[in-house]
Amino acid sequence: MKALIAMSGGVDSSVAALLMKEKGYECIGCTMHLYDNEDAGIPKSHTCCSLADVEDARRVAYSLGMDYFVFNFTRDFRKQVIEKFIQCYEDGQTPNPCIDCNRYMKFAKLFERAQILQCGYVVTGHYAQIEYIDGSYLLKKSADESKDQSYVLYMLDQEQLAHISFPLGSMRKSQVREIAAEHGFCNAGKPDSQDICFVPDGDYASIIKKHTGKKPVTGDFLDTKGHVIGKHRGIINYTIGQRRGLGISASEPLYVVSIHPEDNTVVVGHDCDLFSRNVQVRDFNWISGKAPEKEILCKAKIRYRSREQEAVAYPKEDGTVEIVFNQGQRAVTPGQAAVLYDGDVVLGGGVIYA
Repeated sequence: MKALIAMSGGVDSSVAALLMKEKGYECIGCTMHLYDNEDAGIPKSHTCCSLADVEDARRVAYSLGMDYFVFNFTRDFRKQVIEKFIQCYEDGQTPNPCIDCNRYMKFAKLFERAQILQCGYVVTGHYAQIEYIDGSYLLKKSADESKDQSYVLYMLDQEQLAHISFPLGSMRKSQVREIAAEHGFCNAGKPDSQDICFVPDGDYASIIKKHTGKKPVTGDFLDTKGHVIGKHRGIINYTIGQRRGLGISASEPLYVVSIHPEDNTVVVGHDCDLFSRNVQVRDFNWISGKAPEKEILCKAKIRYRSREQEAVAYPKEDGTVEIVFNQGQRAVTPGQAAVLYDGDVVLGGGVIYA
């Protein structure tokens, strides 16, 4: 059986390749070239970090005796990830581009290349697990909960799960680094990437301005009663729950409570104004392929770094889902994902819109 290994140049995907080789798979390594220097605001004369990553991936692949390819997906990435990222901010939302990258790049474009190369599996270094029980594939959390990435994989369906392998799902990160060091991998001690890949300095507003050529339009800060209390620098500069950088003098700390692109206003309030029990979710994907016929008790999380909380999920006829938490959740943010869990099993997820 042949397997296509998505190799980012990091230690996780390198060890994933090694483990698949040790299982007897005929492995082909590949790296997705997703953006050019100018897309990330890096001068053309500089060496982009993605090029160094390619060289690390190539070295590991060749050390394992694997064929290796670089696939140019820059056009698709710009359309499906960068442009969606920009549109989301312009709509007053806060996107998670890693989820779109998984959806449209790793488990769409790579699946197309895997078919061309006659590979039965697409393999990544994600920390998550897949289990086949009673005729259905389950997506489960990683054994190393501190590294669990199941939240960003909620969009996977049964057909995809049948042809995906996550070799690191049952391991801890410390084990992965030990294996890499034992095999002399050049990236054994390479730090994990923290930033959005095409926003290496974290200044997403500058990337939006660079891609659109637009200058953010200033507007009014409103309090929760609708009174104008200041001027904002353009809605792309703000997200729900933000406190710093508002530039408003007040006797108590103020936070962004809501963003309204229709009239270019940003509402600010106190910490108590940030809590909500009801969350509305669109574009919901049920991993099983079928929505429950009635409400379900579950746990849910509304951002990657948060812990899931007890809730009831109400599937609607239009495909949306209402999540009602037992306790108020702080800074529910449109554009982020809400993901449902039953213990270690991911039930599904979608995009928060209210």
